[in-house]
Amino acid sequence: MKKSDFRYDLPPELIAQAPLPERSASRLLVVPPGQAALLDLYMRELPSQLRAGDLLVFNDTRVIPARLFGQKDTGGRVEILIERLLPDNRAQAQIGASKSPKPGGHIALDAGGSCEVLSREGEFYQLRFDVEDALDSWLLKAGRMPLPPYITREPGQDDDERYQTVFAREPGAVAAPTAGLHFDQPLLDTLKAQGVQFGHVTLHVGAGTFQAMRVEDVREHRMHSEWLNVGAKLVQQIRRIRAAGGRVIAVGTTVVRALESAMRDGELQPFAGETCIFIFPGYRIASVDALITNFHLPESTLLMLVSAFAGRQRILEAYAHAVAQRYRFFSYGDAMLLFPQADPRRCA
Repeated sequence: MKKSDFRYDLPPELIAQAPLPERSASRLLVVPPGQAALLDLYMRELPSQLRAGDLLVFNDTRVIPARLFGQKDTGGRVEILIERLLPDNRAQAQIGASKSPKPGGHIALDAGGSCEVLSREGEFYQLRFDVEDALDSWLLKAGRMPLPPYITREPGQDDDERYQTVFAREPGAVAAPTAGLHFDQPLLDTLKAQGVQFGHVTLHVGAGTFQAMRVEDVREHRMHSEWLNVGAKLVQQIRRIRAAGGRVIAVGTTVVRALESAMRDGELQPFAGETCIFIFPGYRIASVDALITNFHLPESTLLMLVSAFAGRQRILEAYAHAVAQRYRFFSYGDAMLLFPQADPRRCA
């Protein structure tokens, strides 16, 4: 299987640069199994596709203001994107600079204080920060929201709220679990009144989610590592839902990755730790019955994941429909509701 098998044409003007005024005003493309006709709806109409006893599983990670700017000892400007917070005011980060900084070098931060480059492994640096507070607290005052690279404008004050889900509570992500951005409190209230249940995982989305695949042979790609937690309460909730005939609907690819990482011998088990799971066609997704997701970049690992769930050809047909119907793409764009292929255990 080749990376180019997941290529599609996207007019640049369809890349959403800002959120809509209302979260649930986004469009929703429903992709039923088999060759059933696609449905063009809006997110506020999601309750029509769900039923009492279904379970929506959200990712409750919270985006940290992870982007910083500064200047090296040599005078060169740098951009820092924190990937992960570490003990003792250290962080793993990516650094954008005309010339890569070397271990032992220092960066004066525009927001005050400085950081030292401790080491480098691949594209990630380990930095130690000398700032006026604990790093996580200091970032809330000094950091900037790390909007994705395909959003070409500077982040504004509105992004501090709109690039978070309304249920975000566990700080640690540097990118939003974007399928959750479409849910506002009125929609959640309607779903709850309908008898739809809610559950949560935590997966701290890393900057690697935007990294391009550099190999043509999909099997040679290695995923970045992300931390997740699938708690015992959710595991029991899913077992009860399934036993009663309800469906488990993942809100976002990060939820699928978390749940599939917690599968042991065909059964979902509590799990907290790192995952590098890479899901592409041929992988059998067993943990969920439906998936709400945004539209993903061409040739991306996330496009491969949704193709594993709903079928590559079916997904590419749905994307062609979305382009023709002028859907909005990527993080601040519209959503899809995907159902698996006719045989839910066959995802090739």
